[in-house]
Amino acid sequence: MARINLLPWRAERRKARQKEFGVMLGLAALAGILLTLLIVTIYNGRIAGQEARNQFLRDEITKVDAQIKEIDELDKKKSKLLARKEVIEQLQANRSQMVHLFDSLVRTIPDGVTLTSIKQEGDILTLNGRSQSNARVSTYMRNLEGSGWMTNPDLNIIEAKEGKPGLPYEFNLKVKLANPNAPADDEGASEPAAPAAAGGTAK
Repeated sequence: MARINLLPWRAERRKARQKEFGVMLGLAALAGILLTLLIVTIYNGRIAGQEARNQFLRDEITKVDAQIKEIDELDKKKSKLLARKEVIEQLQANRSQMVHLFDSLVRTIPDGVTLTSIKQEGDILTLNGRSQSNARVSTYMRNLEGSGWMTNPDLNIIEAKEGKPGLPYEFNLKVKLANPNAPADDEGASEPAAPAAAGGTAK
């Protein structure tokens, strides 16, 4: 017995097309999901790589900061050592200078002049003493100027005082300390000397 399909062929065709559309839509959705997962995975990988590079840079910056601190500490130690070296060099220079200074004081004092006190403030030396006459003081100042270790003698006071008939004049003068052995580029600037003893007497 023959079978007869009574369903319209158009309805069958519509159902087939709808089925095919549903399958294609599902495949497209699946492809979209896979593509989204792939893109997310790629970007996550790039982000992870960038974070790793950033962390490496942070670690290197931390190391460099530590090295900079160490360099700063070394610079401070270097500055302290240089300061000590300068002090030692000044002390060495001053020791030699003071020997020459006192030697010059002894050699430059003419007859008829006596020193009663010596006071030093920086590179200025204040000399107090007594003299037989004004001419003796002038001679003394010329001797100081020519010694090489003292310059610019400046007479502040000279007046007659009682107490020593042979040395009636009391004077006060200042001289600037100098170092004739100093380098040429330091000419005009003297090394600071150690304080001279006050109250010394020389003839």
